[in-house]
Amino acid sequence: MAIAISRRAREFIQRKGGVVTVRLAPRHGCCGGMASLAVADAVAPDDASRYRRVEQDGMRLHIAPELVDEGLIIDLEGWGIFRHLYVDGAPLKG
Repeated sequence: MAIAISRRAREFIQRKGGVVTVRLAPRHGCCGGMASLAVADAVAPDDASRYRRVEQDGMRLHIAPELVDEGLIIDLEGWGIFRHLYVDGAPLKG
């Protein structure tokens, strides 16, 4: 399995069309530092050629190559219209 997906996240992704993109996103610190954090979005990427495409649990996943098989978990948090996916289990990468 390329990445684990909780039941709640799987249901959310399927309601949004069955596609998810997992990528590294830069986060800037208050003192000029930067780190990349793994994030998940229930949309297809703009440039799918930059991702590894995986069919899993009836969904189409686009995963940044450096995040495949890293023991990550996609889960869902929030309530109502404020629900969103998040990725757990990845260290910050500088």
